[in-house]
Parts: sequence; structure tokens; C-alpha cells
Amino acid sequence: MLADLGDLSAFVAVARAGGFREAARAGRTSASSLSEAVRRLEAELGVRLFNRTTRSVVPTEAGRGLLDRLGPAFAEVEAALDVINGFRDRPAGPLRLNVPVAVAKLVLPTIVPGFLAAYPDIRLEIFAEDTFVDLVASGCDAGVRYDERLEQDMIAVPIGPRVQRYALAAAPAYLARFGVPTHPRDLLDHACVHGRFSSGAVPPWEFERDGEVVKVNPQGQLVVQPAGAGDLIVAAAAAGVGIIYLFEDWLKPELERGALVPVLEDWWLSFSGPFLYYPGRRLVPAPLRAFIDYLKTA
Repeated sequence: MLADLGDLSAFVAVARAGGFREAARAGRTSASSLSEAVRRLEAELGVRLFNRTTRSVVPTEAGRGLLDRLGPAFAEVEAALDVINGFRDRPAGPLRLNVPVAVAKLVLPTIVPGFLAAYPDIRLEIFAEDTFVDLVASGCDAGVRYDERLEQDMIAVPIGPRVQRYALAAAPAYLARFGVPTHPRDLLDHACVHGRFSSGAVPPWEFERDGEVVKVNPQGQLVVQPAGAGDLIVAAAAAGVGIIYLFEDWLKPELERGALVPVLEDWWLSFSGPFLYYPGRRLVPAPLRAFIDYLKTA
């Protein structure tokens, strides 16, 4: 029995990505064509390879066994094809990066245009989201995260500013009406606009001065998930809805034009900048190698 390689490839893509839509997004194809390929393969093999529900697509025991054998084989094929890039004048092909929304907004705009100009045969795809993903399963070549969220077996390369800060700010009209906080704990008596993780957790606001660390959980009327509405809370704060706590670079335009003013600046928390990370156990694709080399010279 010799199954079609295209159908086998579709099966591997869906299994790695955890769903038909996710695999279609990573592979620039349609979910319906992947679904048809998997159904065709299941009919030919005579076994069900996935348990499908409206919320998930999970390999069956037979599917897991097939993936265990096919996964390394397809990885070798991909690596072998990428070797061809070494014989080209310029690296070519897709480069898929999974990054936080803040990195897409604040870091990549100073990097991407120059990189694309230097490597016109590379097609860069950016997936901006704040959930932590399995790079291999998502079909991405590399990701960008901050050091506290990096996995130990990943290779990490600095990208963007090496030191960043969380800034606290408010509209002048808000401070004139409600007063200026003199200590982070004063924020408990103020209206604050919040961001929360996709998990639903609302992280505390953390401050540091002269070795003293203070964490507070202030309240307010507006809570958003920054991945989708970061600019909304900035606009709301500038309109006087409350005090905001966000990346300094994200607030910089409003600070520079005076719509927001710094609050408790001597307490602002500094943290290390982001890292590009990728698995170290496999051959680095030529487009990713070009991106890494560009970061080192940019």
C-alpha cells in the first residue's frame, strides 16, 4: 500500500498544528483541501486518524503512531530541500515568526523593512498573538518572547532593545481632578485601566525603587486584552478614564504630545528586551539563518 505523499503531508501538517484551520494558516492552503486529503488518506488506510469535535482535532492512537514515524521523515525532507538554498545567490522561501503583539508594534517595524529589502526572495509571515505556542506544531520557524517565557531547550538571539520599561501615566485632567499618586499603593484609591492575558488573568502592577519591590492590584472600569485592544486603553487613559500601566515605548507618542504625563517615574520597572528563539535540535532553514544574521548586523 503506497499512500499519496501529498495526503501524508496534509496529515502531518494537521497533526502538528492541532487543527485544520491552524494547519491551513501555517501552510497557506485551505482547511477544506486539508480535510479532504485526510479523509482520502483515512479511506485508503482503513483507519480513523483523528478524533474530530467542534473544538478540537486530536490524533487517534493510530494517528499518533503514524505521526511518530512520519514526523522525523518529513523533517528530513524539509531539511534536505532547504540545503538547496545554499546553492542560491540569495536565500529564498517562507519565514514564519510567532511574536507577541507588543513586539509586532514596537520592535519589528524598525527591523522588517530593512530585512525584506536585503532579502527580496524571502516571504515573511508574522503571527502576532500573546499565547505561548509550540513552534513546531504551529508551523512557525521561530518565535519572539521575553526571557521568563523561553523554554530551556531553545536557542535564543537578542532582538530589539535590550532594556525596556513599564511606564505609569495619566491624563493631566485626570490628575488635576483626582490628585497625583506619591507611592504605588496610592493606586488602590485611583481608577486604572487594565490589560489581561488571553487566559483571563489580570497581572498585578509591579514597581521597583532602590531594591524595594511593590505589587498592587488596582481597580477600574475598563479591562481589555492588550493583544486586541492595546491602543484602546491608551486612548481611554488619554481621555481621562484612568491611570495606565504599559510598555513605555507604547505610551511614548502620547507622552511626547502631552496627552499623558508620567506618574511615579522613579518606580518604573525595567526588564530585559525580547529574544528570537528557535529549536536547536534541527537544521536552521536558510531564511531563518538570514534573519538571524541580519539581526546581528542591524
